Amino acid sequence: MELSRASRSVLERRRVLRWIAAAPAVAALSACGTGSDEPDQLLPLATAAKADAALAESIARTHSGLAETARELAAARTAHATALQREIDRLAPRDPDDPPSVPDPAPKKAPSSASAAADALRSAMREAQQKAADLVPGLPGYRAGLVASVSAGCACLQEVLG
Repeated sequence: MELSRASRSVLERRRVLRWIAAAPAVAALSACGTGSDEPDQLLPLATAAKADAALAESIARTHSGLAETARELAAARTAHATALQREIDRLAPRDPDDPPSVPDPAPKKAPSSASAAADALRSAMREAQQKAADLVPGLPGYRAGLVASVSAGCACLQEVLG
């Protein structure tokens, strides 16, 4: 039995409508994960945040005149690292027994002079702010907001350091 031209047209329209109806579901599913074996784009930012916090803690222990500011910076960068780690883990859940995807940095030694220590903190914040700002345009909504917030936070920390 052969279908009439009108019947085929209706079937083709239905097929097209099914594809159109399925498109949002496919888009939603593809947005749920990175779907690739490449490292998460936020990993370098989280790693740098942990390293900056370790440097600031070392400076706080070594230079009493910078201790209060360095501890505030360490707390802020630790919060950045934590927020970035949560987002990384949200897209690529890991077993609770596994180590964090963002490794702890090696111990940092504070520069010997207070001036060099303050310069090291300013440089770290400038670099972190720029790397985060550069990454924002290529990220989807929520991630862009998170990374822009980290960038803005680093810019504020630069101001605190003078």
